[in-house]
Amino acid sequence: MKIAILKEQAAGERRVAGTPETVKKFIALGASVAVETGAGATASIADEAYVTAGASVGDRAATLAGADILLGVQGPDPASLGGAAAGAWIVAGLNPFGERARVDAYAAGGYEALAMEFMPRITRAQSMDILSSQSNLSGYKAVLDAAAEYDRAFPMMMTAAGTVSAAKCFVMGVGVAGLQAIATARRLGAQVSATDVRAATKEQIESLGAKAIFVEKVAGIEGEGTGGYATEMSDEYKAAQAELVSSHIAKQDIVITTALIPGRPAPRLISDAQIASMKPGSVIVDLAVEQGGNVEGAVAGEVIVRHGVKIVGHRNVPSRLAADTSALFSRNLYNFLSAFWDKEKNAPVLDEEIGNAIRLTQGGKVVNERLLG
Repeated sequence: MKIAILKEQAAGERRVAGTPETVKKFIALGASVAVETGAGATASIADEAYVTAGASVGDRAATLAGADILLGVQGPDPASLGGAAAGAWIVAGLNPFGERARVDAYAAGGYEALAMEFMPRITRAQSMDILSSQSNLSGYKAVLDAAAEYDRAFPMMMTAAGTVSAAKCFVMGVGVAGLQAIATARRLGAQVSATDVRAATKEQIESLGAKAIFVEKVAGIEGEGTGGYATEMSDEYKAAQAELVSSHIAKQDIVITTALIPGRPAPRLISDAQIASMKPGSVIVDLAVEQGGNVEGAVAGEVIVRHGVKIVGHRNVPSRLAADTSALFSRNLYNFLSAFWDKEKNAPVLDEEIGNAIRLTQGGKVVNERLLG
């Protein structure tokens, strides 16, 4: 069983899908590991560290030659995978809805593509969940990005010359990223409030010491989709939520939006009129900017100023903390493959619950119900 760790080809992607830690663990399972030269360089991992861990390091052709499992952060270009074993697994974040043509190409090439972002949110799969591990650090980084753009201090400062008020930070969307954003903003000394469409998050918000901002007594607040994800709201709820947020957002210094619905464009949370109501110098960080954005006017890959408010739209936020996010992503992949490792076959054998959820292609066809439906 040969596992290949590929160098990422996507522009701006600094993460790597394997670390010396996971290389050692895969070798302990009985696999051999090949790493493409320079794969870990942008995540502060030298080729020598992989060699010391027991991997071979070489060019892409040597890395792919006969490989049974190809590990990536983002889906590799199908045209670049020549030499891999017939029916090789591609295990990565594959963006199935946004890169459907690439998924079709994996099928045509005979690969078995496994989309790690389709991992079901069940207890036994928590350690395999790349969305959670990467979102956690994205929420943290969003607050640091806001602090870097905000030209005032976060905590209250008491000096002989007078007192500086604490920044007011509002987090919209309280999934993994939102919860970490709340915790980080609190640690930096901000006054934090938060909202979400899922009623169950109110207790989580308050447990972190933030103020929960919720629409009360309006149908549609439940907002709980399958697997713990948010879903679309009723029109009545949307109207009530917009009114509540408008009155609250005008008083905020920092707003961080994190709302995503899998397979759909990001929901619009902040309008141009709401941006205009904020104080000049305020900062909005849109973590959903690559899926269409929660904020009207946000631009992917740019920091823009609108009505005196800075709107931060960095792409690929996890990649901006590449060393730590790579370590977590790599453990997610190891935890997944090792959980299904069959010692007699010296290979992983997936069960139906997780296998059917994440498998996109098999036997030359696209087989995932979420793509076929």
